[in-house]
Amino acid sequence: MSVLFSPLRLRGVTLPNRIAVSPMCEYSAGPDGLPTSWHLVHLGSRAVGGAGLVLTEATAVLPEGRITPQDVGIWSDAHVEAWRPITAFLTEQGAVPAVQLAHAGFKASTARPWAQRQGGVPDAEGGWTPVGPGDEPFIPSYRTPTALDEAGIAAVIDAFAVAARRALDAGFAAVEIHAAHGYLLHEFLSPLTNHRTDGYGGDLAGRMRLTLEIARAVRATVGEDVPVLARISATDWVEGGWTGEDSVVLARELAAAGVDLIDCSTGGAAARASIPVGPGYQVPLAAQVRRDADVPTGAVGLITEPEQAEEIVTNGEADLVLLGRELLRDPYWPRRAAAKLGAEPGWPSQYLRAW
Repeated sequence: MSVLFSPLRLRGVTLPNRIAVSPMCEYSAGPDGLPTSWHLVHLGSRAVGGAGLVLTEATAVLPEGRITPQDVGIWSDAHVEAWRPITAFLTEQGAVPAVQLAHAGFKASTARPWAQRQGGVPDAEGGWTPVGPGDEPFIPSYRTPTALDEAGIAAVIDAFAVAARRALDAGFAAVEIHAAHGYLLHEFLSPLTNHRTDGYGGDLAGRMRLTLEIARAVRATVGEDVPVLARISATDWVEGGWTGEDSVVLARELAAAGVDLIDCSTGGAAARASIPVGPGYQVPLAAQVRRDADVPTGAVGLITEPEQAEEIVTNGEADLVLLGRELLRDPYWPRRAAAKLGAEPGWPSQYLRAW
């Protein structure tokens, strides 16, 4: 019996297996951050391929929360209408559609990776002034942010809550709060980037405050039956930065605020970090958070082999595995994994004819 292909219940939603599509930026939105047929095909093919949970890329809760001008959003009713056919298709294929709600903070208004000129995008080319916990840019080539005051922070919290409501209207069955990779919430969490002296800075409790207030606001908005996940960077990989022990504390507080699973990634707050990249290199952090905070976790990071994924969930290192690049290479990886592991995946028989 394969644990990887056993169901996972999160509140009122049951995932058909423990394989998730990790959020992956596509930088391919239409005007004003609207998803397009690209997103239908990109996400839909992974649902057809058998992933139990399909997460969107970082989806901005405000226009100025986009990483690049080509990022998707969910800040208007037009976005709701554009997402509906996509979530409907994912659901029809047996996957659970989920949206990652995000704000890029001081990493906003940057060029997409294949642009000829990298760094901050000027207003004349569709850019804007980003915001952050302070007024220092992430790196010199990025735009200088405006420090959020308490009114600005309140507006961000409200934007996450409103976006969560729109997500349900758009047909998403779960939401994830993006608090990783050096984007706004991580910027407030990490001592490397949060140098505030008010109630949203200073000690660990102050630095966690924004993330926890957003988690409570999102939970209150979506109700009791909708799963809420949170992606965190479980370590900054830099001395004096955010640590695994900090993540355990945060995970406990997030669970108390109504978060159901902690999606454990790493890094992003520091431009230079010593990261020991290798197969499953972030899995020990998911295991640490699961063990010490006693909350469900998701593991991500160079998980490529079916046996590797099976071992992670069987050994209790995580409750879910999230695949990114491997699912880009092979959208049908879950079906091949089921065949290799001798699993009974529970897909409709018409989808198994080629397998």
